[in-house]
Amino acid sequence: MKAKVLLSLMLVCGCLAAPPARANDAAPAAEPAVPAACELPSYLLTSESRLPKVAEAIKAGKPLEILVIGSRSTTIPSSESSSYPARMEMILKEKLPPSEAVHVSVEIQSKRTAEEAATTFVKLMEAKAPTLVIWQTGTVDAIRSIDPEDFRSAVTDGVTALQNAGADVVLMNLQYSPRTETMISAPPYLDNLRVVAQEHDVPLFDRFAIMRQWNDQGQFDLFSPSRGPELAKQVHDCLGRALAQFVIDAAHLEPAQQQN
Repeated sequence: MKAKVLLSLMLVCGCLAAPPARANDAAPAAEPAVPAACELPSYLLTSESRLPKVAEAIKAGKPLEILVIGSRSTTIPSSESSSYPARMEMILKEKLPPSEAVHVSVEIQSKRTAEEAATTFVKLMEAKAPTLVIWQTGTVDAIRSIDPEDFRSAVTDGVTALQNAGADVVLMNLQYSPRTETMISAPPYLDNLRVVAQEHDVPLFDRFAIMRQWNDQGQFDLFSPSRGPELAKQVHDCLGRALAQFVIDAAHLEPAQQQN
């Protein structure tokens, strides 16, 4: 019963659990202003790991196919064009050359642990053949109190399968929710995701730290039980902006490969 209540709470938070955009000091002057609510310290959106296959695809003028694997928190019911994958696609199209085709698709793995999701990756990659996979994971494992070492092993297997299939990978960690942080133990899963990212040299999008920053700074009220669709759209917009810039930065694109 506790697990069902927690999962319900986390999925509700998921509509708002969308993270950030970049800090002012990281934004080129020629770009449109980032909404104030989306602003973040640049260190929260920096990765030393690269996305070489994304860079190669853009350099060769090949379509950039991005697959987001996640839960229901990747969507906004009845407003898919406002969800963070759709927003990321739009921002990437704006930032990359007009000739660059960008397509973002979503694979919902609702209520699946990392191990359960990873078992689907071989067939999924054969069907989708993406250049980049953004894997959002950890929430269900934390709710179900999956052994952290088992979680780490499952994420390792999943990342290996995705890389062996020829894709770049970005890991996205748990959502932060002040309403549930005392009910689940997130640190072991956060730590293990970070370890896997380092071992496999893949970028980690730190959604947990980003959302906590928003909540602590008062940019978004993630505690209030009365969160409407407009707030969901705002945080998804911030997440889409952040992910688009995160991908561009991790691909280490030359200025000529970006829109001025």
